[in-house]
Formats: sequence, structure tokens, C-alpha cells
Amino acid sequence: QFGRTEVIDNTLNPDFVRKFVLDYYFEEKQNLRFDVPPGSHGALLGAQDFLGQAFVALGEVIGSQRGRLERPLTGVPGKRCGTILLLAEELSNCRDIVTMQLCANKLDKKDFFGKSDPFLVFYRSNEDGTFTICHKTEVVKNTLNPVWQPFTIPVRALCNGDYDRTVKIDVYDWDRDGSHDFIGEFATSYRELSRAQSQFTVYEVLNPRKKCKKKKYVNSGTVTLLSFSVESEFTFVDYIRGGTQLNFTVAIDFTASNGLPSQPTSLHYASPYQLSAYALALKAVGEIIQDYDSDKLFPAYGFGAKVPPDGKISHQFPLNNNVENPSCAGIEGVLESYLQSLRTVQLYGPTNFAPVINQVAGTAAQVTDGSQYHVLLIITDGVISDMLQTKEAIVTASSLPMSIIIVGVGPAEFEAMEELDGDEVRLSSRGRYAERDIVQFVPFRDYVDDSGNQVLSMARLAKDVLAEIPEQLLSYMKTRDIKPRRADPE
Repeated sequence: QFGRTEVIDNTLNPDFVRKFVLDYYFEEKQNLRFDVPPGSHGALLGAQDFLGQAFVALGEVIGSQRGRLERPLTGVPGKRCGTILLLAEELSNCRDIVTMQLCANKLDKKDFFGKSDPFLVFYRSNEDGTFTICHKTEVVKNTLNPVWQPFTIPVRALCNGDYDRTVKIDVYDWDRDGSHDFIGEFATSYRELSRAQSQFTVYEVLNPRKKCKKKKYVNSGTVTLLSFSVESEFTFVDYIRGGTQLNFTVAIDFTASNGLPSQPTSLHYASPYQLSAYALALKAVGEIIQDYDSDKLFPAYGFGAKVPPDGKISHQFPLNNNVENPSCAGIEGVLESYLQSLRTVQLYGPTNFAPVINQVAGTAAQVTDGSQYHVLLIITDGVISDMLQTKEAIVTASSLPMSIIIVGVGPAEFEAMEELDGDEVRLSSRGRYAERDIVQFVPFRDYVDDSGNQVLSMARLAKDVLAEIPEQLLSYMKTRDIKPRRADPE
């Protein structure tokens, strides 16, 4: 799976805003499968009320007339599943992003009780003359003079880098049942919008039906472009090429709930034929991240065990038993130290995350100029014992150059981990919200290949676990206005 659209409620004819970018290789056949799962935001593909699927080759879409391909949805025996319409267009290489803000004045009143609840819908014109939604503003309730929040959109999404291409904007009055009332429309272009950098631009909102019916019709209000600014969009690769180093730290759960490492039922058990779940997760993620770390030295800790010589419980003991220098040489060095620790410590508890998060956060706070970015991988089997302290630690760390990956192994329920992964709701602690979403959680069991192919399991796990790291790094750089350094010429 490489992407999902947004959910559009209560319709059989959805027009999706979210788009997917694919690299196209002429020399190979790229087969695509589109699944239409149920409409729930949390639904998994393959659920009972599956709506259908379509199989196409990317070359078929590109080679179709005007890049437009329609295919029937299949997969539900004895049922017509509808059709899917695929539109493909080559993206321009434009990397500018636009931030703009608009307001409106004297819009038509559409609600019987109260005024209107207006919002804007932006459409990009396609090469075949059709229009595709590229942005929707928020709804401003009960006003005919709304001021919408500033929003940011890539220039390629707005006009595909063609500055004179038509951009159409519709104005709607929001209704709870989804039957939004059309107020009016106007058209512009990127070039025209960009002139607002030096002056306000006012557009008349026109409703064609009202214009035809009423001779004295003037307009249905006006929309004013308050501000418009353009900046260059930097990529993850720009920062890596500019010298930003990823520093990888590992923390492994040594609590007793994992089971005795010598027993085959233990999550730490490594047979002569395959690695344990912990070792698999470590190799899958680490072997990719280590390519971005120049010295290949990784601090590695354990937590939740009684450690020698005095048997005290520790939640951040170095796997290599070197308090002064907890770094291991490469992922193989981390694995070696992990296996050695299993033989010397006593698995115990509780499952505390905060100490190791604060440890890495302290290191990350020492260099905040964008030259260093820290990734903490926590591999665990169970429920967090210090949830309040962990939330506080993550909220504090969210302002630092740092990301946290949590891989849950074993059959436990991981509701608490989902809460820490702030994809749906921004994490908060004591009334303070995380500055950024820095946590990515995945349950290891979702990536175990049915055929027992560990290589495939590791590849799938690594892809999903690391998917958010580039965006999280970029979000830190953007909030601090840190631009990538120029790569030194060879």
C-alpha cells in the first residue's frame, strides 16, 4: 500500500482531493491495484463490507486518451460495484509552495435561520478541460463576511506549474447533511493571484442561474485575496545532501512479560533458524537508517530489567555495559550487545518509556541548528507503565530535532501506543500540546508474512515505520526556518 484517499461521507459518487505521485518507469510494467474499503476512518482493507477493486497497469493510464481511464470495480460476487475513473497527469518540477488568505464580503444568505456557513473549494483545470478539486477551506459559521485561515498549497497542485492555467473557486454554504448550497463562483490564475503580493485583489462571486433569472443581479458577494506569498519547498533529500545527519538510538524492552529468553514462547527467543521479533524489527529499521548516519555508531539501551552487579532495576542501561559510551558499531553491533544483555540481566519491569525518551531528548537539545536529527526506536511488548510521564516527555521532545518510532511486538493490545501516535489527535500533557507529531507506532504482527518470508516482513515493516520520518524532519526545519546547507561541490 502506498497511499489512501481521504474519506468522503455519505455519497456514492466521491470526488477525491488527495492525489498520489508515482515514479513512472517506461522499461518496466507497473501493476496497480485500487481497493475501495468501507468508509470508516479506521477501516482496514479486506473488511466484510468491501466495496470493490480494480487492477490496471500504470502504462495503461498514461497511454489512455487524455490520460483518462475508466474501469469497473470488481471483487464482490454477484454485485455491480460501480466504476473508478483514473486521471493521470505528468507533474511539473515546480517546487514552490504558496500561502494565501482570503475573506469574503456580503455573500448571499442561504440559511433560513441564521446567515450562511461559507467555505471555498479550489479547482485546478486539467489538460482535457475538466476540473479537479485541489483544496477546501474550513467552514466559517454563521456569517456573510467570513475570514478564512491562511492555508498552504504546492504550486504544482494548484496549476501544475502553468502560471496561466485557470483556477476556479466555488463558494458554498455548508449544510450538515452534505447538501451544501452553491453561492457562486469566480476564476483566476496563479499569475493573477501572485499580483496580490503588492495589492489586494477583489473577485466578484457570480451565480450563473441567478444572473440569468434576475435582470438587476449584480453579484452574490465578493472575495478578497488578503495575502499571497511564495517560498521554495525543500525536500528531505535536500537536507541530507546538505549534511544533516540522522542519529539512530535503540531502546529495547526487557520486562518479564516478554517471557524467559530461553523458552520458545518468549518474544526474545532466537532459534537457530530465525531471529526473534525484537531482532527482526531492529534489523528492518536500523539497516535503512544506518545509511544516513556517517559514523554508524548507535547508542543502544535496555529498559525494565535488573542489571548486574547489584540487581537494581534500570530503564536506560547500555546494552554494551559501557555507561560512558553506550554506542555500538553498526546494527550488527547493536544485535550482538542485545543478545549479550539477554544472558546477563534479569527481565523484570515495569515498562517505563520516559527515561530513555528524556535521555535522547537531552542529546537532541544540544544541537538544534538542523545539522543533527535524532531517531529513537523503541521496541516493546506491552502496556506503558508511566503513561503520564511519557506524554510529558514526548510533548517536550516535540520541539527538538527528534522523532520516535515505536514497534509493538507480541499479541498485546496497544491502545496507549495509538494515542501517542498523534496522527488523529495531537498529543497533549497538562494542557500543553505537542508542537509536532513526532511519534510513529506500528504493531509488528501486521507485518508478519504468512509464508514465513522474513525478508518480505522486514521490508514491509521498514517502509511503513520510516514513512513519516522525512515529513517529521521537514516539519522541524520549517518551524525553525532552517534551510538546507548547500552541498559542497565535488
